[in-house]
Amino acid sequence: MFSGSIPALVTPFAEVVSGGGGDHVGGAFDEAAFRALVDWQIEEGSSALVACGTTGEAATMPKDEHFLVVRTCVDQTKGRVPVIAGAGSNDTAVAVDNLKAAADAGAAAALMVPPYYNRPSQEGVYRHFALLAERSPLPIVLYNVPGRTVTDIQPATLIRIVTAFPEVFVGVKDASGALPRVSQHRAGVGPDFAQLSGNDDLARAFNAMGGVGCMAVTANVAPRLCAEFQAACATGDTARALALHDRLYPLHDAMFADASPGPVKYAMARVRAGFPEGLRMPMTWPGEAARAAVDAALAHAELL
Repeated sequence: MFSGSIPALVTPFAEVVSGGGGDHVGGAFDEAAFRALVDWQIEEGSSALVACGTTGEAATMPKDEHFLVVRTCVDQTKGRVPVIAGAGSNDTAVAVDNLKAAADAGAAAALMVPPYYNRPSQEGVYRHFALLAERSPLPIVLYNVPGRTVTDIQPATLIRIVTAFPEVFVGVKDASGALPRVSQHRAGVGPDFAQLSGNDDLARAFNAMGGVGCMAVTANVAPRLCAEFQAACATGDTARALALHDRLYPLHDAMFADASPGPVKYAMARVRAGFPEGLRMPMTWPGEAARAAVDAALAHAELL
């Protein structure tokens, strides 16, 4: 259902300069800047868009604002590409409600993390997703990012979830960093289940093992290069895929030179004049070393 380069979109917030060290504190959602970002992403070849994921600072948004951003994304795409709405929660009841809100906003699918902070057992993870499957009005892309959630959807559990509800669970964004899982998942649920890398820097290896794309941070900044890289992987043009990977790799690395999404918002301001620099606290503007790493990576990718 999903493949190619799928940016996990940043959310532009109007900059409010704070007295706390001059931080670029995020104010109101900048709808005009977001609509322009959506158009640019589609024009540059992105195959789908994620609204209100981790990179979109969803954790700082109240529910009304969260799904306003999703509705705005859906409205601006005008059906050109599907929109996947971040809708996860550590509270199963809230996650069910978020799925309904995502559907009401017009999303094509929902991106759902396992319960964070609570640290459920693998049985608890299964039951959480089973209840969501029974009540979901949308297809679901699982999002496994144990570095943030602490909770890991282990391969046996993912296979159990997808096998029980194959019409609901259509893919996974795997940010575990464990490449063998691509093969384990293929063996358990087959090749039609969309495996998407959640780590930009591992996307080439991930695709070589059977992945079909990446939900990427770097694609915010370099959407055309990321789309071309994914196309090269899909068509088996290994030489071009490697050349594009080498061109993009320093940028993948620099996106996490400081707490994300600080570096990617700095990069967006460098490549798109006037892009809002606001970050919602507790996220802060990247430090000098991180900004230098981003600048060097943008130059290496020939984006400056």
